[in-house]
Amino acid sequence: MTVLTILNQKGREVVTIAPDCTVQNAAETLTKNRIGSVVVSAGEGSIDGILSERDIVGAIARDGQEVLASPVSKIMTTPVRTCTMEDTVEVLMTIMTGRRFRHLPVEEDGRLCGIVSIGDVVKQRIAEAEMIAKAMQEYIATG
Repeated sequence: MTVLTILNQKGREVVTIAPDCTVQNAAETLTKNRIGSVVVSAGEGSIDGILSERDIVGAIARDGQEVLASPVSKIMTTPVRTCTMEDTVEVLMTIMTGRRFRHLPVEEDGRLCGIVSIGDVVKQRIAEAEMIAKAMQEYIATG
């Protein structure tokens, strides 16, 4: 299974914010949308950074609550590790577990076209395992 399969099931909508958005506004965006990260984009599908709940908590721990008034460009993660439509679930698992990422923006022709979370990957792996188990049960039942 590939990223394309995941995006075809979940959709390609991605919440983005501008680099000059405040950390406070970013936290409100995460909460309102019930998401764990947001892509930072100056527009036109660019991927300028990514900001996660972990980034915000770390910044507050280091710099105090004053960081909430700062632009997200000061604390966002860059460069951003992305994936492509052709990447497999196995590739995503390797990247996400090895680098401790919970979200990977999907890039096509240099533009943002989706985002995949660790939850999406786990859901896909479970679906694959269930499909294999069902096929084995049917094989045994007819054998």
